[in-house]
Amino acid sequence: MSYLFSEIKLGGLMLPNRIVIPPMCQYSAGSDGLPTPWHHMHLGTMAISGAGLVILEGTAVEDIGRISPNDLGLYNDAQEEALRDLVARIRTFSSTPIGIQIAHAGRKASNTPFDGREPVPVGAGGWVPIAPSPVPPKDIWPTPTEMTDADIARVVSAFAAAATRADRVGFDLVEVHAAHGYLISSFLSRSANHRTDEYGGSLENRMRLGIRLAEAVRAVWPKQKALGFRINGTDWTEAGISVDEATAFAAALKKVGVDYVTVSSGGNSRDQKLPAMVPGYQAHLAEAVRKGAGITTMTVGIIVTAEQAEETIASGKSDLVGVARASLDDPRWGHHAAQSLGKESVYPKPFWRVAAKYWPGYQFAHPPVKQT
Repeated sequence: MSYLFSEIKLGGLMLPNRIVIPPMCQYSAGSDGLPTPWHHMHLGTMAISGAGLVILEGTAVEDIGRISPNDLGLYNDAQEEALRDLVARIRTFSSTPIGIQIAHAGRKASNTPFDGREPVPVGAGGWVPIAPSPVPPKDIWPTPTEMTDADIARVVSAFAAAATRADRVGFDLVEVHAAHGYLISSFLSRSANHRTDEYGGSLENRMRLGIRLAEAVRAVWPKQKALGFRINGTDWTEAGISVDEATAFAAALKKVGVDYVTVSSGGNSRDQKLPAMVPGYQAHLAEAVRKGAGITTMTVGIIVTAEQAEETIASGKSDLVGVARASLDDPRWGHHAAQSLGKESVYPKPFWRVAAKYWPGYQFAHPPVKQT
């Protein structure tokens, strides 16, 4: 038996295995937020990787919520129609469930990911970011505008509207981005949230926006489809989110109908002290949240081999593994993992001759891992 290649149910969505292609921003949309041929290639490639689920990159719920001027958006009819076409085309050759991550960049908006993450000036196509407090993430970035109650209400409505559009597009799953120092994450973190109203101070107050969003999205997102949140397990600083706070947030999300959480870390504080970047360096965070909140979890962060992924699931560290950059490096990662663990994997028909039982060269291209 392989734990990695066992089924799992998220809400009403059944996945054939525990491998997930998590959201990976491509920063390759048009300035109108529409997908380009690159997105068709990228998502289409991931949809035939052998994973049990593919999640489209962080997609902004309003124009000022984009990380960069070239982020995908889902806040108007043209974007909705373009994403519907993208999903429909992929479903002509892949039955892999497809999700979308909806997001708001908050104070980390309007930058240039391909050019050192320099801020984009207002006069050059950028905009003034918004945040819980007027605290920039870095000295070189502009001071964000502190959000008013009206801003908060607008953003909550924008997430719900994006989820409604995602349902009409035909996505099987929605994941809300609440990690990495983006808007929801910054409300949760004491390092970024200095408010003195009902959205700041105590953990209950700092969680308030995230819970309001979860309730709003759950209200419009069909019960038979899965709803998840990506959260920080820690900010890697004493002044930020702790694993105990993350566990409390995950438990609160579960109560309002969230089906799973992806547990990541960092990105909120310039004072963060990151650990060594080794395989599975965040798995202990997912394990703590899983056990403490009793919620289905996904771990991400340097998942590189089938054996590592199998052990992660088998040992109870998480229920799902997000295989991101390793899948960019090896676009057939899921198929190769199945072969490595002694499971049969069904390749797309045009690729049938690269399966191990048909290609004598497979054993040389993918030699068995020596057990130690």
